[in-house]
Amino acid sequence: MVKSTSKDAQDLFRSLHSAYSATPTNLKIIDLYVVFAVFTALIQVAYMALVGSFPFNSFLSGVLSCVGTAVLAVCLRIQVNKENKEFKHKTVVTNLRGIVAMFVIAV
Repeated sequence: MVKSTSKDAQDLFRSLHSAYSATPTNLKIIDLYVVFAVFTALIQVAYMALVGSFPFNSFLSGVLSCVGTAVLAVCLRIQVNKENKEFKHKTVVTNLRGIVAMFVIAV
């Protein structure tokens, strides 16, 4: 078995950072929104673990709405990404305005 070193991890993070720095700004904003939605869901789970889950239906609705919003934002990122050649021929709406309008209506 090959032993992993900290230099390998540093090289990995360096390559990920250089690849992500080439990402367009609109995709980075969508990524930030996805991270925010997932972080909000995790905060709700931590709160439920600490305080309790008396109104369990409220907990479920809060967490599932955050997860659903994150999933819809990932779908938006897939549609907006110009480098995604596989999805372009399958979409009904090809302009950016229509894609964002579908996202707003879905959320």
